[in-house]
Parts: sequence; structure tokens; C-alpha cells
Amino acid sequence: MASHGLYKVGAPYTIDGVTYVPQEEFNHTEIGVASWYGPGFHGHYTANGEIYDQSERTAAHRTLQLPCVVRVTNLDNGLSTTVRINDRGPYARNRILDVSRATAETLGMIGRGTAHIRIDQLPAESMTVKEVALNGGGPTEQEAALARLASRGGAAFAPATAMAPPAPAPPPSPSVTVWGDPAANPPVADAVPSFGSRGGASIASLATHPAGGFYVQAGAFSTMTNAERQRSLISSYGTTEITEGSAAGREVFRVRVGPYTTPDAAGIVADRLKRSGYGDARVVAD
Repeated sequence: MASHGLYKVGAPYTIDGVTYVPQEEFNHTEIGVASWYGPGFHGHYTANGEIYDQSERTAAHRTLQLPCVVRVTNLDNGLSTTVRINDRGPYARNRILDVSRATAETLGMIGRGTAHIRIDQLPAESMTVKEVALNGGGPTEQEAALARLASRGGAAFAPATAMAPPAPAPPPSPSVTVWGDPAANPPVADAVPSFGSRGGASIASLATHPAGGFYVQAGAFSTMTNAERQRSLISSYGTTEITEGSAAGREVFRVRVGPYTTPDAAGIVADRLKRSGYGDARVVAD
């Protein structure tokens, strides 16, 4: 499905009590942790109206204009590639970029789920995609313009560079924003859950299992029918279940995804659900 999208900076917005202020930049540099998102979003609209394609090299950022172009370097293995920013997020703690599956593969971060990265915005490339988008050009036209720019000596919009020795993180400077240290927040095996699975207990009965772990609660309903409906809609985000509880003296049926071993792992899924329109998604401990 073809999509064009729009050139967008956007107004300030608030997620989980944190306010983000989008702004147009052309020399942005940032160091932090990236995660990746895939099948659960494939075919959905991005924040600027494009259709997300997990096989394209794109990414989500919280404040940069859409679209723009950045070089992403995996500081854990030295691989780097250029991507178009066309979506908003991530909002999980200490994450600065959410990359597509294709980008994660070229950066060698699929297995771990996260990577310590550096973002360097490319000014000429960002101006190029801005001009194309303002004239109604979509991803195909933008990438063609980037290819023409590369032929004239600009940065190539190409797959990751050859493997290099691990690069140490550059020392912070006033122009560099540094976010969480992976050493303080080590990645876990389920940091990026397996999407596309429709696993989980049968909804013919409520879930029963030993307590423990972290879940993402997507919603709470007064009827099992409504809970089952939402459970079906979010099944591509991981293993889902329905649990029974009470709120304000009334019986409720809660729809949850999980379990995950850490709140950070659950937070990534909550972030993705929120960006898909499930604004009540939140992390809960069992």
C-alpha cells in the first residue's frame, strides 16, 4: 500500500506525565539506548501519516521533525546505517530511538533487542526529504532524492557499513544529549517480545497462574465480551490473558499482555500499545 505522509513538526504533547516539545533541527546529536518495533505495527499509520513498513529503514523519535534523516551507530559493535525518521516514540524509560526491524537487522541488534547508540542528524539529507515532503512526495520520492544527493557526494542512504571494532562512546559535550547507560539497565531476553504469536490461555476461562512478573494492562471492562474483544485485537503484541478483579465495588475483567521479567521489558510493549491507540495501557506487577 502506497503512502505519502506529511511534513510535520507538531505541537508539544504529554505521555505518562512527561511533556515532549517537537522542534525542527538539522544538527541533532544524541547518545542513548535504541529498541526496535516490528510486526505489531506493520501496516499501521506512522505519526506523519505514512504506512509503517518493517522492511524499510525507518525509525521513531520523540521530538525531531518528520521526516528527517539520521545516521545511527551501534556503539556495541561499530555498525552504522542511515534511516528516515517518520514516527514518534519511544516512551519507555531511557530509550531514545525505536528502529524498524530492517534497521535493527542491519545494526545487529535483533537478538539483544536493544543497543547503545549514537544519533547524528544529516543536515543536507534532512533538508532534502523536507523539501520533497512539502511538495507532496512520499517515501519513494524521498529515497530517490536521497540517492541523487548521494551520487553528488552526500551521505549514502545505504545498508550498514562493514563490521568494525567496537567503538567507545564519545565523551559528552554541550551539544550531545546522553541518556541511560545500558550497564545500569542491561537488556533481557524478552526486552523485545515475539510478535505475531496468538499464544496464551483460552479465553473460555480466566487466567490462573503463579504470581510474579510484570504485565501490560491494556484495559479493564465490566463484561467478559468486551474484554475478549480487546484481547483479540491486541493478540499480535504477545501472550494475552484476561483476569478477574474488582474496582469501586464492581467486578471487572482486565486484559493483560505478558508476563515479562522486568518493568522495562513490559514498558516497551506498553509504549507500543499506546502508540497504536490503547491510551490506558500501563505496566502492572503481579
